[in-house]
Amino acid sequence: MNYESVGVVGAGVMGVGVAQSLAQTGHRVVLLDVSEAILERARKELKSGMRAMALFNKKAAGDPKEVMERVRFDTDYGLLAEVSFVVENVTEKWPLKKEVYERMDAICRPEVVFAANTSAIPITRIGGATKRAPQVVGMHFMNPVPMKPMVEVIRGFHTSDETIEAARRFLAEMSKECVVVQDSPGFVSNRVLMLTINEAIFLLHEQVASAAEVDRIFKTCFGHKMGPLETADLIGLDTILFSIEVLYESFNDDKYRPCPLLKKMVDAGLHGRKSGRGFYTYA
Repeated sequence: MNYESVGVVGAGVMGVGVAQSLAQTGHRVVLLDVSEAILERARKELKSGMRAMALFNKKAAGDPKEVMERVRFDTDYGLLAEVSFVVENVTEKWPLKKEVYERMDAICRPEVVFAANTSAIPITRIGGATKRAPQVVGMHFMNPVPMKPMVEVIRGFHTSDETIEAARRFLAEMSKECVVVQDSPGFVSNRVLMLTINEAIFLLHEQVASAAEVDRIFKTCFGHKMGPLETADLIGLDTILFSIEVLYESFNDDKYRPCPLLKKMVDAGLHGRKSGRGFYTYA
């Protein structure tokens, strides 16, 4: 294994999923976030994720005790000095991400690759916040990470061929494939998906159809496993809003204008599955 120890920065839904997927494929993981309360919630989410993975693929799930022992939950960024690869999963707010990358850049060894698991922020901008732009690559995992075999890899303006090859090897160790695309806000997946979700929210906002009716059309007419509003709840409505705002700012195009209903729901704390309520209610 080329990357035995991996730093995962950000212990939200995506960070926990990445940590779980790495631990289940034999990697040692340092999972970092800003508080013990967040890390305690991450522990619970990781255990829940392992149970779900066991139902999905018991062999791939591995031994729960061994998986948990491979993950270190901590707030100390200094631990990144020992890792061989970093996956960053911080909230889609550029000032916050910029600060995180400057901090990681000062701690990590010069040869360590930074993989940005971002929904929409350009990889070239992220690379520019470091002194290692050739070693910064986009690595857009899909949710839930342990169950999704494909990853969107994004080449920034300065990303080197060696870094792209390192990203391929890293993902292969996680038993995942990848498609490499060029840098653009939202890349391929979210430039299309966020627009679709936002438009679906406008349909609900305009009372054209209910959430269940919108989702049913996409599932029964197009064969999608989930409708756009169910997908929004899974991703998190706050993340959806951050992403669509990045696209709106980046392209200056009104087609990316966030729906007022989306803003209202985020303000109300209705973030989807992780908050217990979004377009649907969860136990």
